[in-house]
Amino acid sequence: MLPDLKELRGLIGACAQQEIMPRFADVARHVKTDGSVVTEADHAMQDRVQKELAARWPRYAFLGEEMPVHEHQALAASEDTGLWILDPLDGTSNFAVGLPYFSVSLALLMGGRPEIGLVYDPVRDEAFYAQRGVGAWLNGLSLGTRVALDLPLARAIAVVDFKRLDRPLAEKLGGSPPFGSQRNFGSSALDWCWLADGRFHVYLHGGQKLWDYAAGSLILQEAGGHAQTLDDEEVFRLGFGSRSVVAARDPELFQIWRAWLAQQR
Repeated sequence: MLPDLKELRGLIGACAQQEIMPRFADVARHVKTDGSVVTEADHAMQDRVQKELAARWPRYAFLGEEMPVHEHQALAASEDTGLWILDPLDGTSNFAVGLPYFSVSLALLMGGRPEIGLVYDPVRDEAFYAQRGVGAWLNGLSLGTRVALDLPLARAIAVVDFKRLDRPLAEKLGGSPPFGSQRNFGSSALDWCWLADGRFHVYLHGGQKLWDYAAGSLILQEAGGHAQTLDDEEVFRLGFGSRSVVAARDPELFQIWRAWLAQQR
């Protein structure tokens, strides 16, 4: 039997409110070897969640973003018997400068695919979560009941991460965008969930890691949304390379967005 979603939601929410929020705007930060920022809150949250999960569901292995790379690779072999994938603080750069857009992302992989996904926004106390084949919810309310938009791409709000795109595509999007307006918020895991809830309409990201998309891709899928890579592949892949993301909640808008991007490449 899989972990209870209500219990998991309460656990992650409590950990985040106790380990992340007291450190918000009072940040000691460091730069990792890949240039990304890590703070005391990242490590405190990862350590706390690992202990709490092990106490409740000891049969599952645990992989956290802040673990060394060699541990990531060794733990990937545990996915058949269950593997937690945690990003303890997605959007650390936002967190470190006081921007209130960051999240905790947790997925449970079984047999090489996510069966449970949860993304928690501690600023807004919003928990997005999903179970494969069962549905997706925001604080207990279904995300799968939204009607089709009937919105042209020219009026859509797009979230686009430009810095990880190939330069020619980024220049086309910047110079002659097909959408109405553009944003970039800085927490990939939370982006998936805001898209699932219809807070923007189309999405493009040039390179996400496993902990960025493991939970969010399942939440969008169970909410009725659609996603693939720029190479027309499924986004989720158990590995540690970067994966691009093309996504939309509305199926017709997804096909239009996907076709426009394909024409530019």
